[in-house]
Amino acid sequence: MKKPILSFIIPAKDEQENIIPLYEELIASVKNLNYPFEIIFVDDGSTDKTLEKLKGLKTGKRQIKIISFRGNFGKSMALQTGFDQCKGDIIFTLDADLQDNPGEIPKFLEKIESGFDLVSGWKKKRYDPWDKVLPSKIINFLARILTGVKIHDTNCGFKAYRREVVRSLNLYGDLYRFIPIFAAKQNFKVGEVVVDHRPRRFGK
Repeated sequence: MKKPILSFIIPAKDEQENIIPLYEELIASVKNLNYPFEIIFVDDGSTDKTLEKLKGLKTGKRQIKIISFRGNFGKSMALQTGFDQCKGDIIFTLDADLQDNPGEIPKFLEKIESGFDLVSGWKKKRYDPWDKVLPSKIINFLARILTGVKIHDTNCGFKAYRREVVRSLNLYGDLYRFIPIFAAKQNFKVGEVVVDHRPRRFGK
């Protein structure tokens, strides 16, 4: 397999119904880009059949890699492990719940190729419960005021990075929520794109 140009890191926790549709959408989005790619699924201690589904999906597909944690270690650990093992020049992260639309990958690439080092998704219209949306809006507002980094949604899981950015990160705890701020403070050029956020169909 050729060295991947694109790496996709997908943390997953109890997403057995979403894994295969997500993979199919992802493949449909990248097949016309003519870039070699890899997909790294990080199973963060799932208790359903997520890992079993991933193993079945991997059969015969060299571009898929599975990392399985013994327990639920959290999103920062999942992302950092993926960053440490990925080989691409441009790295994408997206959630496994099908709320991120893989069809928008070219939009991120266009922004990266225009000179940005990190592009973060902005869920301008968000399909989540109010008790999740409201705290997020408050955190993002405070982050913009206190740091001066003009990103509307620092915590959006849908992001694209140049390799240099992920090599500068050391994530733990809840630090994954503030990756654009860390990147901007290291003088990386940070931007955002409005993304299509979809209602969750399966799981919670």
